[in-house]
Amino acid sequence: AAPTLPELSFPTMELYAMPAATATLLDDAAVDVDQWIAEEVETAFAEQEGAAFVNGDGINKPKGFLAVPTVAEASWTWGSLGYVATGAAGALPASHPSDVLVDLVYSVKAGYRQNAHWVMNRKTQAAVRKLKDADGNYLWAPPATAGAQATLMNFPVAEAEDMPDIGANAFAIAFGDFRRGYLIVDRIGVRVLRDPYTAKPYVLFYTTKRVGGGVQDFDAIKLLKFAAS
Repeated sequence: AAPTLPELSFPTMELYAMPAATATLLDDAAVDVDQWIAEEVETAFAEQEGAAFVNGDGINKPKGFLAVPTVAEASWTWGSLGYVATGAAGALPASHPSDVLVDLVYSVKAGYRQNAHWVMNRKTQAAVRKLKDADGNYLWAPPATAGAQATLMNFPVAEAEDMPDIGANAFAIAFGDFRRGYLIVDRIGVRVLRDPYTAKPYVLFYTTKRVGGGVQDFDAIKLLKFAAS
């Protein structure tokens, strides 16, 4: 059949904040208050973006990859993310628990595995770090150099605090090529409008950012479901 080009729509939504400081503080402070306020706002924006990229419902925010439909990998179709079940409700299997991680790795096609990452939160990482092979060696490999990432089965691990904890039917671990699988639309970046007139003696810093996002390749990301099936 001839190929077709469908349209993918990722509308951008606006984040905004309006912190204020007195002109006296801005004049007399020993530090650059303007820069400090900007950094604090960017941190708050980053936290909201991170939550939306994982769990966002797409209403006035990006749609997270855990908000799209999911289906067992054996029945996977485009428009859903495939998952591999652990076989145990709310936990890794008691016998050979690392085998399900191997199944998850090889549920991803070779073209995506080359740049694949694990994504999980710190509590899940704590559980996974305790996994050992038959010789008692930890499967988790700490970074060998400063600035390097830890690896699990030779794939880098990215920590996302907004991923769910291990629990019944939770998708606590994701694996795949997120660069190809998830698209972030970042318009312009952070924009700051300094307003010293509206609320004298305060100077307002009206800060906005437009961002959108969503899954663009449903075959690039797979999930581990902590359930019997």
